[in-house]
Amino acid sequence: MAQSHTVSTAEELQDALADGAQDIEVSGTISGIPRVVLPAGARLHGGRLEFGSKGVLLTQDNMLEDIEIAVPEHEIAVYADVTRSDWGTLTLRNVTTVGQVAIVATQAVRSGHVVIDALTVTAADVRGRTDRPRGFGVEAMQGGLTVWNRQPDADVELTAEITNVVVGSKESPVRGSGVFVGGHGTDDGKASGGTLRMTKLTTGEVYTDGGIADGAADLISGGVFVISGAIVDQVTNHGPVTTLGQNDMVLDNWGDVQIWTAEQPVTSHGPSGIGFVNFSDIGKLEINAPIETHGKGARGFNLYDGSLEEAVFESIETYADGSIGVQLSRPLPRLTIRKDLTTQGGEGTSLVKGVQMTLKAVALSVKPGGAVDEVRVGGAISTMGDDVVSVELEDSVGTWHVAGGIHASGDRSDGVHYTSPGAAPSGVDITSDRGESVAEGIS
Repeated sequence: MAQSHTVSTAEELQDALADGAQDIEVSGTISGIPRVVLPAGARLHGGRLEFGSKGVLLTQDNMLEDIEIAVPEHEIAVYADVTRSDWGTLTLRNVTTVGQVAIVATQAVRSGHVVIDALTVTAADVRGRTDRPRGFGVEAMQGGLTVWNRQPDADVELTAEITNVVVGSKESPVRGSGVFVGGHGTDDGKASGGTLRMTKLTTGEVYTDGGIADGAADLISGGVFVISGAIVDQVTNHGPVTTLGQNDMVLDNWGDVQIWTAEQPVTSHGPSGIGFVNFSDIGKLEINAPIETHGKGARGFNLYDGSLEEAVFESIETYADGSIGVQLSRPLPRLTIRKDLTTQGGEGTSLVKGVQMTLKAVALSVKPGGAVDEVRVGGAISTMGDDVVSVELEDSVGTWHVAGGIHASGDRSDGVHYTSPGAAPSGVDITSDRGESVAEGIS
């Protein structure tokens, strides 16, 4: 191991860098320094560095470890040299930042491996980043942590393993997305070009507020966002993921994920947020804690596009007008909700693929193309709002198992609407307090 240079002042740090030191230990806090460019192979660890603008530039085979890096919230705390063709392995271990961590491959970059373990982004504001992927009628904000292969050449593949990432807090949510990983994509959101191949992505607590203007239809953010061009073996959200603002998705997939699991609550508080939304390919999705949405038009789960083999939820509840519980537009072999699927709102506006539309807070909506082989609900499917329907069927469901039945309690609200090729559920108790239990046709 290279001899460690211990530095405690800006001058000592600059001297160590100028000498090409391979192991630099920071003692205490060093403030008011220009950006740090780590020599290839160098390790920087210990202490706290405070910058007036950008922070630490990684070049090749670098390690940041047991260190705090603070920049103004709108700046970049850690980033990577795009004039290098090969990053080697860039490692962040037990790193805390104020400011964005952005490992973005452009220009000369052709290869690299990123290892991140125990990263905490305490605060960041990425609303000013103009480089954003586009797809499905919207642009997506970068994250407090952004790992992104922007190379259009399909031969350029980055690899990564990212674990134990914490972004924001209840008191200080990150402004923008939380965790953002992706490759190159087209303007319609499909993968095309360089890829980011990941074994693991795991997160602790994530809190975001994108700060998107009220009524904006072409901009979104996400708490944890897998963008097109990302190929991920396993995503696991060990901590709660919470979004607070307009158009802030909680968990959003445009990429290719084998298994996505959430162990803690998935919560949206702003208008037009979605608990989980899928536009691409997932093998199994399992949410072992409640999904709750509280804003107008904020839905629980949407399978808009792509493919999904199995979806398992603990429970889903939405609280506002226009907030659908589950909406399926693509085939799904198995849908399981262990407890209840409930909505409490009526009619309201919601963002749908870049357009503000009027929706009703249906609990389960099976759209044309969204056929389901099996629906299994351990509790009830229910709505509480006026002028809504608990289940609307515009495509087929093979078998139903709904232990608590289907129930509509609002004025002029019905239990089930169906139209060919959908059919009313058999073997399920369907009731409506002040409407029709079952009606043919979709209103």
